[in-house]
Amino acid sequence: MSGAVWFLLILTAHCLSLVRSDSVCPCETRDLCKQITDVKEFEVYVFDVGGKTWKSYDWSKVTTVAAFGKFDPELMCYAHSKGARLVLKGDVPLSDIVDPSNRTAWILEKVTLAKKQFMDGINIDIEQEVEEASPEYYALTALVRETTEAFHREIPGSQVSFDVAWSPKCIDKRCYDYVAIAEVSDLVFVMSYDEQSQIWGDCIAKANAPLNQTLTAYDDYITLKIDPKKLVMGVPWYGYDYTCVELSQEGICTIRKVPFRGAPCSDAAGRQVPYKIMMKQINGSISGRMWDEVQHAPYYNYKDDQGQIHQVWYDDPESISQKAAYVRERGLRGIGMWNGNLLDYGSNPVARQQTRAMWSALKPAAQRLRSTASAD
Repeated sequence: MSGAVWFLLILTAHCLSLVRSDSVCPCETRDLCKQITDVKEFEVYVFDVGGKTWKSYDWSKVTTVAAFGKFDPELMCYAHSKGARLVLKGDVPLSDIVDPSNRTAWILEKVTLAKKQFMDGINIDIEQEVEEASPEYYALTALVRETTEAFHREIPGSQVSFDVAWSPKCIDKRCYDYVAIAEVSDLVFVMSYDEQSQIWGDCIAKANAPLNQTLTAYDDYITLKIDPKKLVMGVPWYGYDYTCVELSQEGICTIRKVPFRGAPCSDAAGRQVPYKIMMKQINGSISGRMWDEVQHAPYYNYKDDQGQIHQVWYDDPESISQKAAYVRERGLRGIGMWNGNLLDYGSNPVARQQTRAMWSALKPAAQRLRSTASAD
């Protein structure tokens, strides 16, 4: 190990020893600034992107909140009062952390910030291209391992999670060492959405996260000998709005060709739409809610002000509860969503019921999983 790295490690230990005592607790009582350290048997993992909608979350279910917006001390205090963790967002250009001393400096910065803000861990969200066996490939695994070691040492009981693509098969050219990353982190959050980021077949609108495709990918992760108890299923609280170049009599929406990382077409031909917006739009659509029996997903068609027909694919309580059933049956660690802010938390009674139904779908009553994907 180089002298520069040793120096940084010594400096890290000294700086971190000073952070906690110098930090002023912003909560009503000092107890609320204590880290949440207990390990939940079942995780409901929420990404929050800022604002105050968190006040309306179903806190009877939430176990971890990843703060992807500006730090809100009120959120930290409230989450702790409910026994839920609040964790940092961690991202960095991979080219910056191939050098071990740069990794150490980045980790020091994140641990220091977490301690200063009385947070309970970190979610590492790095969605960059990586070639297998490249310097970045090994550096990424080292970053996760060293981050976990540092957080566990400096914030005992803290949680380190890492976000992965919906499939381990080099999706979007993200060829990571998934097995090693799962081993050295506490949780792996599988982003089971944006599954049309690379469309290799016909350029047509499809479900954001088709059931068969989604569940088969979890089987692939588990086949790699990744412990299911490390896997948290991510579901989308948003959909994709596609402008149809042509809408066939069978209802197939042809979309424009937008290449992405080698594929000729992608969901970049559409735009992401929050669940709360779609629920307001669907009643005025030309089709109403429809259900695709192959993809096990809802969708609808509407006509815009210019007369163009659009097709919108999304997830709702019916499609999400089928995925949640798999989480239970296969013994995954939990479920979560991108993101918690996308529902309607207003006073409209219909919207309030829709929002309750989405939260409830994360932990549905025991049900038999439809035989659409192998769980063997």
